[in-house]
Amino acid sequence: MTPNGYLQLAFYVVVLIAASVPLGAYMANVYEGRSAATRLGAPLERLIYRLCGINPGEEMHWTRYALATLWFSLFGVLAVYALQRFQAFLPLNPASMGAVSPDSSFNTAVSFATNTNWQGYGGESTMSYLTQMLALTAQNFVSAASGMAVLVALIRGFARQSSQTVGNFWVDLTRSTLYILLPLSFVLALVLVSQGMPQTLSAYHTVPLVESVEFDNPKLDKAGQPLKDDKGNPVTEKAIQKEQVIAVGPVASQIAIKQLGTNGGGYFNVNSAHPLENPTPLSNFLEVLAILLIGAALCHTFGRMVGDKRQGWALQAAMAIIFVVLLAVCAGAEQAGNPALSKLEVDQTASAVQPGGNMEGKETRFGVVNSALWATATTSASNGSVNSMHDSFTPLGGLVPMWLMQLGEVIFGGVGSGLYGMLVFAIVAVFVAGLMIGRTPEYLGKKIEAYEIKMSAIAVLVPLIMALGGTAVAVMLEAGRAGVANPGAHAFSEILYAFSSAGNNNGSAFAGLSANTPFYNTALGVAMWFSRFWVMIPVLALAGSLAAKKKVPAGLGTLPTHTPLFVFFLIGVVVIVGALTFIPALALGPVVEHLVLFGAR
Repeated sequence: MTPNGYLQLAFYVVVLIAASVPLGAYMANVYEGRSAATRLGAPLERLIYRLCGINPGEEMHWTRYALATLWFSLFGVLAVYALQRFQAFLPLNPASMGAVSPDSSFNTAVSFATNTNWQGYGGESTMSYLTQMLALTAQNFVSAASGMAVLVALIRGFARQSSQTVGNFWVDLTRSTLYILLPLSFVLALVLVSQGMPQTLSAYHTVPLVESVEFDNPKLDKAGQPLKDDKGNPVTEKAIQKEQVIAVGPVASQIAIKQLGTNGGGYFNVNSAHPLENPTPLSNFLEVLAILLIGAALCHTFGRMVGDKRQGWALQAAMAIIFVVLLAVCAGAEQAGNPALSKLEVDQTASAVQPGGNMEGKETRFGVVNSALWATATTSASNGSVNSMHDSFTPLGGLVPMWLMQLGEVIFGGVGSGLYGMLVFAIVAVFVAGLMIGRTPEYLGKKIEAYEIKMSAIAVLVPLIMALGGTAVAVMLEAGRAGVANPGAHAFSEILYAFSSAGNNNGSAFAGLSANTPFYNTALGVAMWFSRFWVMIPVLALAGSLAAKKKVPAGLGTLPTHTPLFVFFLIGVVVIVGALTFIPALALGPVVEHLVLFGAR
C-alpha cells in the first residue's frame, strides 16, 4: 500500500473520532432537554405530541416502553408491505412499476423496520418513487430513531436509581428524529446534490448507445433461478441492447439517511458503487464517514448522561482498536492481490499509476484502499451499504466484514443498537472480572446479578443462533443450495455471510447468492425480525432492572471501567465470544478458501 493509502485511512479515523465528540455532547443535551435546538423546536415538538395524543411528561415502565417499540415497528412492517403490494395503483410511479411479490414485500418490510435494509431486489427496477420515499426512506428515519431510543432508555437505567421508569419511547423517538437525524440528513443531502447526485421526481431517461451491445442473457425459471442444462452449465440466449435507461429519482434524500441512520439500503441495485449514488471522492468520504459518525458519537453521549465522560471514551477506545486492527487486515489482504494472477506475471504492486492489489469487483475511482475502508466500516456498523463487491474480495479480505458482523455489530454498530450491544458485553465483562476476584460485579455503581446476566445472555445468543442456525438449515435444504452460483467453500461463505448479515441486522451480502427467492426472503426475514427485537427486549429489561437498583459506592475491590485494563478486557470478551462461536464455521468457508487459493501458488 502506498503512503497515500495509509494517509487516507489515518485521516478517516482522526476525523471520525474528532467529529464524534461535539456531536455526542449535542445528542446528550437533546435527550436531557438542555439543547438550544430543543428549545427552538419546542412548539413543533408539542404540536406533534398533541396530534398523536402523546403525554410527553408521562414516563414508562420498561415493559410499556418495549410494547410501544414493538407496536410501532409492527405498524411500520404492515405499512411498508402494503405500499409495495399496491404501488402499481399509487401515484409517483413514472416507470409503471408493478406490485412487488408477497415474499419479497415481506422480506423488505421486515428488513427496513429492523434497520437491516437487506435488499433482494434492484431498487430502480422494482420500487416506485412513492415506495422509495414513503416506505423505505421514512423507515430509514424511524428504525434508526427506535434503536437510539432503546439506547437512551438503557443509559437512564445506569444513570437513575430506585426508579420504576426508563423514559417515554414516543419522546425519545421524536427527539431522535427531529433534532438529530433530520438536520444531519438535510445538510448531507444538500452536499451530495452538489456532487451530482439526483434529487428529482422526473421520469427515467432513455438514451441511445453509441454502439449496440450483443450479449448472452441467462434464462430464468419461474422461481427466478438461472436455468442449467444437463451438464450444469447456464442456459443463455442472445440479446442486443441498443439503448439504455438511466434511472433517476429522489436519490440524495434517501442516501443521506441511509448512511447516517446505519440503514444501508441503496436507491440503486449496485448501491454506493453506482455513479449517481456516489459520484465523487468527496461524496465517498462523506458517506463512509456518515456510516460510523452517530454510532461513535453516542459513546460520548453515554459518558455525559451517566456523569462520567471517561466511560464513553473507554467504550469508544475498545471499538476503535478492533476497527483499526481489522481495517488493516482487510486492506492488507486486498492490497496483496490474487496469487493466481501473480502466476500469470500480472503486476499487482501499488504505485503512483495503479492501485495494485485485488481490483476485481472494485470501482477504479475508489481503488483498493477506499473499497476496504468502506467494507470494514459498513460491517462495523449495521449499515450494509457497499461501494464494491464483497463477493469478489480475497478470502481473508471477505472474512473481515463477515466476522465484524458476527461479533454482534458492536464495533460502533447501528445507531443505538451498536452501543447497547457493547454495553451488554461490558456487563458480561465485569461479571467475568467479578468471578475472577471473588466479588459481586458492579458497573457504574450498579450490582450485576443473575437477572442482568440472563438478559445479557439472551441478547448475545439470539443473533448467533439466527446466523448459525439459518446457515445450517440453508445448506441442508435444496431450496437453500439452489441459490448458490459458486462451488465449494465459497458457496458456504455466501450462505454464512447472508445469515450473519440478517442475524446481526447488517444488510450487506456476498452477492453471488441468489437470495430473491421465497426460501431466502422468508428465512432471512424471520432472522432479521428475531435478531432485532429479541435483543431489544432483553436490553429494555436490563434498563428497567438497573434503574430500580440503588447505586453502591466504589470500593477497593471494584473494577475501574474507564482504564486501559478494562478496555482490553472488554476487547477480549468481544473477540473471544465471536471467535469461539464462529471459528468452526469460518474454517469451512473463507479459511479453507484462503488455504486453497494461496496453496496453489
